[in-house]
Amino acid sequence: MKQSSFWKWAIVVVIVALLPIVPTISSAAREKYLAPSNSNQPYTLAPSDAPIPGESWSALDTATSKTIGQVPATKNLDLDLSLNLPKRENKVEVFREPSGVVHIEAKNENDLFFSLGFVHASDRLWQMDFQRRTVAGRLSEVLGETTLEQDTLNRSIGLYRAAQSAYNSLPHKVKQVVGQYTQGVNAYLNQNLPLSEEFQQLGYKPEPWQPSDVLALQKLQSLGLSTNFESELFRSQLLARGLSFERIQELFPLYTGNVTILQPEDIEKNPGLTASTRAERQGERGRSVPALPTIYDTLTNSGQATVKSTLALSQLFSPTPLASNNWVVAGDRTTTGKPLLANDPHLRLQIPSTWYLVDLKSPTFKAIGASLPGQPGVAIGRNRHITWGATSLLADVQDLYILAETPDRKGYVYKDRFLPYQVRTETIKVLGRDDVVVSVRESVYGPVISDALEISQPMALQWVSLAQEDNSLGAFLDINRAKNWQEFTQALKSYVAPGLNFVYADVDGNIGYFAPGQIPIRQRDHTGLVPVPGTGQFDWQGFIPFEQLPQVYNPKSGFVVTANNRVAPDSYPYQISLEWAEPYRAERIRELILSQDKLSLQDMQAIQLDQITLLYRDFKPILERIQPILNSLDPLPTATLDWLNQLLEWNGNVSPDSRTATVFEAWYTELTKISAAAIEQEFLAGNQIEPTPRFLLQAFAKGDLAFGGTPKQFLNIAAEALQKVAIHFGNAVPQWGEIHQAVFENPAFPSISRQVPFGGDRYTINVGTYDSQTFLMRNGSSYRQLIDLSNLENSQFIHPIGQSGQLSSPFFDNLLPLWQQDQYLPMKTKDFPIAAQ
Repeated sequence: MKQSSFWKWAIVVVIVALLPIVPTISSAAREKYLAPSNSNQPYTLAPSDAPIPGESWSALDTATSKTIGQVPATKNLDLDLSLNLPKRENKVEVFREPSGVVHIEAKNENDLFFSLGFVHASDRLWQMDFQRRTVAGRLSEVLGETTLEQDTLNRSIGLYRAAQSAYNSLPHKVKQVVGQYTQGVNAYLNQNLPLSEEFQQLGYKPEPWQPSDVLALQKLQSLGLSTNFESELFRSQLLARGLSFERIQELFPLYTGNVTILQPEDIEKNPGLTASTRAERQGERGRSVPALPTIYDTLTNSGQATVKSTLALSQLFSPTPLASNNWVVAGDRTTTGKPLLANDPHLRLQIPSTWYLVDLKSPTFKAIGASLPGQPGVAIGRNRHITWGATSLLADVQDLYILAETPDRKGYVYKDRFLPYQVRTETIKVLGRDDVVVSVRESVYGPVISDALEISQPMALQWVSLAQEDNSLGAFLDINRAKNWQEFTQALKSYVAPGLNFVYADVDGNIGYFAPGQIPIRQRDHTGLVPVPGTGQFDWQGFIPFEQLPQVYNPKSGFVVTANNRVAPDSYPYQISLEWAEPYRAERIRELILSQDKLSLQDMQAIQLDQITLLYRDFKPILERIQPILNSLDPLPTATLDWLNQLLEWNGNVSPDSRTATVFEAWYTELTKISAAAIEQEFLAGNQIEPTPRFLLQAFAKGDLAFGGTPKQFLNIAAEALQKVAIHFGNAVPQWGEIHQAVFENPAFPSISRQVPFGGDRYTINVGTYDSQTFLMRNGSSYRQLIDLSNLENSQFIHPIGQSGQLSSPFFDNLLPLWQQDQYLPMKTKDFPIAAQ
């Protein structure tokens, strides 16, 4: 593969992996309209007199600082406080709180969803329009050639076609909701109000909203949470470069430990989750990798991309969330005697926000929480009877198949017979040039995406979200209506993707967990970790039956914790995935729950905001072992020893005002550079290839060639790394929040940005995932909710930035200071303050 081929895919994934998608405009357009942005200045540890990292951001040290660039501030673009709905046959009332939270009260569901469509469009039309353009592969119509490669790949995947097919297959009642929502969006468009800055700068008007656009945005969400095939490509390139599979597993070890969502007693409690014929089914251990030399001969010989370009691809997948938390605690563990539930999905921090806070009321539909602009209903929240939260399951629902193509490229061999490609033609309109016609080949597995990536070996993508039928949207609407566990789980039966960990609680005191969706059953020799031959040998064997999906109702432990960690112990008969997030967040949440006999809502909040890193606990023994090494040096490295003593006395709290946290995170980053060097990189970044603590800990325990081969040599390198950090900072070690800042950018207009100090690291509950080169944080808590089932009106929620995407709106960034300062908004459906009606 050409190096540029991976960049084509990388650019697209930056766009499609985000929930509220806005593409990056060309550099020429940016120079024409916007002031330059320098927030990507790399952070390096070099013994020099360079300014302290973060110094260039000193003007952005407060939560209310703003960098708007040269975009004009047009007034009244979102009608400011008011939302002037078109007159309906029945009365509809829309209230906006001083915070910007919107309440809609209607006499029936038709008016309710019509009004939601109108309100979403009034505050987030640009965001919604560019999401659908991204899915449909129509960015080049307004952005020109700069996005042609992105459109080509999106058309090849056929995500919008899948959305159209999914809409056609929806039940009538769901189509009715989609239709009313669509009418509401178009009612706003028909008012011909001044368009937002982005539309004005790019010089176009949005087209009428279509019902399939709603499904397109839901598909985009699924793509953002389903990127296993990226790691398949990553591993295949390392194999092609000559690394053995065993060495790859050493450098990037899979987690197979005991920190799981479901406990062994949860599996035993549910007969559907055990299998007497487990040997005939799937197990997560003991799997072999199929015929690697045979599979990869063609890859190695066809000019594939270098490891470096593959890693660059992986880094750009960083918006994909590997850090979300939710947990639920039963009443016998709370001070109120009723359950408490917490959720904070960690996604890309951006402008506008991912979420939109809304309260929906009609006689038959009552729900409040976080909605997704462009989609009807509440995605995460509560109604009068139940509450729910969701995190990414990290289910492996994608596979790449290498096709045995015939010499004339008209077909391929499948199950020992020739099959012709089904070919469709896509015409892409491009601003400033002739249309581009693309031929897309389809196989039994799905679209051949290798053509768009310029890979000579044909490779097809199989993914559950490309199925013709998908009623995931209907499942969410039914969750909104559910009154108990039975109705909640019944709603999940029609759910397809993306894979999610749902936690549940109700006013009757019950709690539960369910991981719904279509999760493939693979052949025993098909791990899902690497591309496999598309000859029929490694075909999926159906999907895990609904009754045997991971689930538990009123667990014996009295609580459930999910943090993208491994789902089930070895006794569970099916493979969900082999790639999990590090278990530190899940471990810390469990520790804090078990540390108290009874938890209050304030205790739940303290857990959600906790920034103690368990990474420090695992790496403290290394710090203890390097102390004798540093003491033996001549001359004595006094400054390094001083910081080492402070590190050994530290409690692991990665607070934004901590200087010790800065030293620890910089030291850890230095160690991860050794891992990166093993695959010819300076840094590891992104989620699928994030620095792996388990590799470093293994090197500490047993040695590794990357660190000289022995544990003693590893310790010498660890001591040198700490010296390097101490020399770099000298007497001016910055507070962690000075260099570790949460960055919010409009992906199309980067100079529309906000930047605030923040704490945490990759492994804290209140996560602070950062770029290893810059220490800047672009992923984080995109929404927080705390639900009190003893008094639902006592619940709380918050999201960063604000409700409006309009720069001139008072609700554009008013919530950022609250979010940064660990504050919440009351989650009320009655007796709420009103700014305007």
